Amino acid sequence: MPKHQRKVIANNKKAFHDYTIEERFEAGIVLTGTEIKSIRAGGVSIKESYAKITNKGELIITGMRIAPYEQGNRFNTDPLRVRTLLMHKKEINKLYGTIKTQQGLTLIPLSVYLDEHGRCKVELGLARGKKLYDKREADAKRDAERKMDKAIKASRHR
Repeated sequence: MPKHQRKVIANNKKAFHDYTIEERFEAGIVLTGTEIKSIRAGGVSIKESYAKITNKGELIITGMRIAPYEQGNRFNTDPLRVRTLLMHKKEINKLYGTIKTQQGLTLIPLSVYLDEHGRCKVELGLARGKKLYDKREADAKRDAERKMDKAIKASRHR
């Protein structure tokens, strides 16, 4: 699906700094009525969240914070509750096999968005943690690219 048809609600910028993303997946999410209203209002945070596959073969997300909806009163649920993610059984089994066979892989939510039908989706990344020297190397590379771009811009304006 083209990215221009999505309305991105939350991004996990920290994930790209701390992890190397090897593969991306899309999953639906099971929500209550007030949770989807809160997400549409922008009240969601995925900074400290992660996904895992339970013993029952169910994909869940932990640590995703959905702020209580202001007009929700008694219908609001716990903001940090564990939520079920929706993917095909075949995809979940493939993910489970990959995570179990390769050491150091984890499932990290990269973004939360609304698709063209207004459904809330989570983009998951199959990620491998970066070492401290990898992070420094990435920062140095980014700084070098910024300096080159700045120099190119400066030379054009002379």
